[in-house]
Amino acid sequence: MSTSPTIVSIGEPLIEFNRPKEGDGRTWLQGFGGDSQNVAIAAVRQGATAGYLTSLGQDWMGDAFLDLWKQEGLDASQVTRHPTAPTGVSFVTHGPSGHKFDYLRKGSAASLMTPDDIPADYIAGARVLHVSAIGQAISADARAACDRAIEVARKAGVKVSYDTNLRLRLWDLETARAKIHATVAHCDILLPSLDDSQLLTGLQAPEGIADFYLKLGAPMVALKMGSEGALLARPGSMVCIAPHKVEAVDATGAGDTFDGAFLTRLLEGDDPETAACYANVAAALSTTGYGAVTPIPRKDAVMAALKHSA
Repeated sequence: MSTSPTIVSIGEPLIEFNRPKEGDGRTWLQGFGGDSQNVAIAAVRQGATAGYLTSLGQDWMGDAFLDLWKQEGLDASQVTRHPTAPTGVSFVTHGPSGHKFDYLRKGSAASLMTPDDIPADYIAGARVLHVSAIGQAISADARAACDRAIEVARKAGVKVSYDTNLRLRLWDLETARAKIHATVAHCDILLPSLDDSQLLTGLQAPEGIADFYLKLGAPMVALKMGSEGALLARPGSMVCIAPHKVEAVDATGAGDTFDGAFLTRLLEGDDPETAACYANVAAALSTTGYGAVTPIPRKDAVMAALKHSA
């Protein structure tokens, strides 16, 4: 019997400092972020078992993450602590065009992970491995570690979930495009967002982007379109998922919430369209509070919102 959780996510967690729009400009809310970490917590809050693969610094921030994961029920048994490298930090501010990220992450503990740090048996015992392009972008070593994790998963028959999350501060568009497109061909569930995909593919229309990714080899594409909902695409089928209207204040982590909720519902046996509808509502609810983790809804809240909107 496997001791692995059903979902294993790999990447970099970031201690988050979020400056509310209505604040005095000097007050920051300390929270937790990092897209792959958010996905894992979102999955746990929907009822899945999930584990995280990363490395933390020997600092108060690393301690805080371990405390959070214990509280959330997220398996951190494979997380390592680097003796000298720090845990990464993100700063979130808000303006007319939405939320903006700034980082202190260069040389972070997670960026120093290598293929030798990948626990093959742990991944092989899961049902889904979740990887993000940000985890690939933080360093060449981390990129190789993600490649190794994907290789292990595919060899073991574990589904690979991939988010094309694009951060051009970490790598140039040409490099990102080449690596991301190559990875798409090795995933089972693709979870891109519209704005990133428009840059990566050079296309504008959601249907064209979804078709592009299907042709690259992804058998299922759930294209996240923010306040416009989502587009679920499989060979021969495209279904629009209507948006769930809320009073949004902060979209930080909304796409990650979609990912974790979508994967959980698929593993629970939902058909992809039902899973995408659930994930769309979960993502919308996550925008009603500040921070990446704190507003992620739990299953009962999502179910209640779905019932109310039916």
